[in-house]
Amino acid sequence: MWGLVVNEVVENYEHELSPFQLWSYSHKEESRLPPGPRGLPIVGFLPFLRPNLHHQLTELSQQYGPIYKFWLGSRLCVVLNSPSLAKQVVCDQDSVFANRDLPIAGLVATYGGIDIALSPYGSYWRDMRKLFVREMLSNRNLEACYSLGDTRSERLSEMCIPRFDLQALQKEMEAMLKLIDSILDPLINQCMKSLSDKREVEIQRNEKKDFIQILLELMEQKDIGISLDLMKIKAIVMDIMIGGTDTTITTVEWVMVELLNTPQIMAKVQQELKDVVGVNNIVEESHLPNLHYLDAVLKETLRLHPALPLLLPKRPSQSAILGGYTIPEGTKVFLNAYAIQRDPQVWESPLEFQPERFLNSTNLEYAGNNMNYLPFGSGRRICAGLPLAEKMLMFVLASLLHSFDWKLPEGENVDLSEGFGLVIKKNERLLAIPAPRLSNFELYQ
Repeated sequence: MWGLVVNEVVENYEHELSPFQLWSYSHKEESRLPPGPRGLPIVGFLPFLRPNLHHQLTELSQQYGPIYKFWLGSRLCVVLNSPSLAKQVVCDQDSVFANRDLPIAGLVATYGGIDIALSPYGSYWRDMRKLFVREMLSNRNLEACYSLGDTRSERLSEMCIPRFDLQALQKEMEAMLKLIDSILDPLINQCMKSLSDKREVEIQRNEKKDFIQILLELMEQKDIGISLDLMKIKAIVMDIMIGGTDTTITTVEWVMVELLNTPQIMAKVQQELKDVVGVNNIVEESHLPNLHYLDAVLKETLRLHPALPLLLPKRPSQSAILGGYTIPEGTKVFLNAYAIQRDPQVWESPLEFQPERFLNSTNLEYAGNNMNYLPFGSGRRICAGLPLAEKMLMFVLASLLHSFDWKLPEGENVDLSEGFGLVIKKNERLLAIPAPRLSNFELYQ
């Protein structure tokens, strides 16, 4: 997040307001903008930003209120920190705020912004999202898919967030894209070769497939409502590899950290797994809907540690009014989910890990209908991969906690400190020791 935010200064002096326009605008319109911290000439608030940006933006809300502004060079940024303001953006004026704020680095990393997460709002985005949700995330295809993630995707995600080197940011994105192509091109070529053999196609239709195979089959169909090509396929797979893998790994780690910090809660989860799955069985997908306490643990973890604390910034397509203030077209708008989900006016004991708050709750789901809880966003740009993410997280966590008992190394304490980046990771990687807990060792094979 830091590197992408910092890059705005370079981009916006090249493409947006001149110094005279900035001076003229700031003097004429400043009174209608939200309050906020003062910056310095030319660079704005940039020198005062700290690495843990979501912490700093939450602290600023305590000084300036639920809506405030700051400048990054000539770029106006507005931060929203309350459920009521979030509702104005993702419900009341959803179409106005439907565009993502896409920096140059993001444009390069998404093959020109043709993916689902960052492409401009419009017919192309609607068709791509519909294809992804209806075809790729159908129950049939989800059950048929292998995981695409591996250790290389973690490196790809890290390359997305260089910290200070503005000059190298675009080059890093281009280098990352070459790395992605070196992974995807052989996979796509292999799948295309197998699809050219009609007899093998007939066999594969009854076997497991990965997302690339599904997309290549869809590319050959003429009635899916959108023209797919190899570049669009790579952009979609990029969303899955970068957007899905790193956030999933990070969330699993935070769940394990919170459970190691509260052994009594881990014991409740494992008792539920014992009752639902049994020590003579491994976790199957059919068990997941009955793991209600584990579901509450996951939701509580995502409340305290949302993978994307500021979600993905929005960019209004026209001037809008939020909280009584004017938000000009093109403003970079942050929804501070981190602050909203820790708001003491909304949540009782907000800093405590209490999964019970999600038990028997029908209005605290991932769908983004409750503005107090937005781990996957809300509105028409809510995370398209939500069904896949929820299923993957529940299955991985259930398998880890059912198959093993976990403890910290001797003399180690639980570390809850956060690192910085687009995704909230632990400051130090978790190291935990597993011990088998199933009745039959053959179940581990």
